[in-house]
Amino acid sequence: MRPPMRELHRYEQLAEELAEGMRSGVLRAGERLPSVRETCQRRGVSPSTVFQAYALLESRGLVETRPRSGFYVRAQAQAARAMPLMASPQAEARPVAVSELAFALLGSTRDAEVVPLGSAFPAPHLFPFDSLARCGARAMRRVKPVQITSALTAGDEGLRQALLRRYTLQGIALADEELVITNGAMEALNLCLQAVTRPGDVVVVESPTFYAALQALERLNLRAVEVATDPQHGVDLAALDELLQRQKVAACWFMPNFQNPLGALMPTERKQALVELLARHHVALIEDDVYGELYTGVQRPLPAKAFDRHGLVLHCSSFSKCLAPGYRVGWAAAGRHGAAVQRLKMMSSLATSLPPQRALAEYLAQGGYDRHLRHLRTALAAQHEHALTLIDQSFPAGTRVTRPAGGYFLWLELPAQVDALRLHELARLQGISCAPGVLFSADRRFNHHLRLNIGHPGDARFDGALRTLGHLATGLNNARA
Repeated sequence: MRPPMRELHRYEQLAEELAEGMRSGVLRAGERLPSVRETCQRRGVSPSTVFQAYALLESRGLVETRPRSGFYVRAQAQAARAMPLMASPQAEARPVAVSELAFALLGSTRDAEVVPLGSAFPAPHLFPFDSLARCGARAMRRVKPVQITSALTAGDEGLRQALLRRYTLQGIALADEELVITNGAMEALNLCLQAVTRPGDVVVVESPTFYAALQALERLNLRAVEVATDPQHGVDLAALDELLQRQKVAACWFMPNFQNPLGALMPTERKQALVELLARHHVALIEDDVYGELYTGVQRPLPAKAFDRHGLVLHCSSFSKCLAPGYRVGWAAAGRHGAAVQRLKMMSSLATSLPPQRALAEYLAQGGYDRHLRHLRTALAAQHEHALTLIDQSFPAGTRVTRPAGGYFLWLELPAQVDALRLHELARLQGISCAPGVLFSADRRFNHHLRLNIGHPGDARFDGALRTLGHLATGLNNARA
């Protein structure tokens, strides 16, 4: 049974109805939307409802305001470029060795002078660090000595209760003992991976997949097998089913919501089918959901965890991408493996630092989190549209680009003759970082692909850097033509 969804506000319903008209072609690019007064009369709603609906559509990049003229359907830049093709990886388990390459290629992203198109984080100014600092100071003044040790392995009780409430609002009932606060999502993911595998086991990953997942497999001496992944809808379930029937698999490590690097969003029905498929094969799903809050629609997409009836989904997330980069506070809702994850946590890092946990608990208790998320999503949605326009103008003919419905990554498939590693080297000389596609596969197959971080609205360097990168790619393309 599907978990209950929250009831949409009237302005969200109106926005979704208009968006559907745009998707179906009833409302076309450049067409003027009905005036606020006309919409009020037709729909029987208040002016406030119409203004909120139009503002929501504008934040999603679907509508633009023209002074003294009204609201117009915005031409979508992404239609100018085709989507990248789905990879066809060999269904063959292999050892992983990507760490040296990752260290070598991504070291430049730590340099503040480099334009961080290859980084994993959005712009720092998008986050409420001043408010978090005040919350932290206030919360720590109230900490009792007993809390220092009582909140060790499982995490601060106030933060745990806040997270449990947010799960409940999504219709997900968690057992208290399955929730463990961790040092960021990466610790959560690594602990979950350790809980369900042994050295030499096979783990299924997406193709392409997040390079940190490959590094984790490498560290634990696990073998990776890649499964075909659609750039728009995520894991190919038919290919996964065939793979599971052929070989013994210990776990899958997937990112159903705004997958890194593709930005793919699995439709709700496919998430449910994925969980049911893995349950039939008794295979654990490690679900990386760090981008789930960064959606452009009217409602947060459900995680696969929402359909877990057997405790086989280990759901991992953090505040690092959506609220507090650098605080390194994440969590795992590890289902039937909760006790094992908690033991592994105790044996490795023992506990997560209390001050950032208390700061986040205080911030969430004040009720500003969802307001912050709305502003963050608006900024990222507008930046998506802007970046797609620049790519269309600057990159060589034949470039394909994803059109994510959330997150802040774009995945580019360049013409086959463009070597993305060479492009990375040339860009670095210009003070620009990017993440070449070879990082995102165990067999380094994506050699003419790039992942770009476009989460930098307000950075005056961004436009010039993206144009420069496009011109460098065009030069490489022309030189090999």
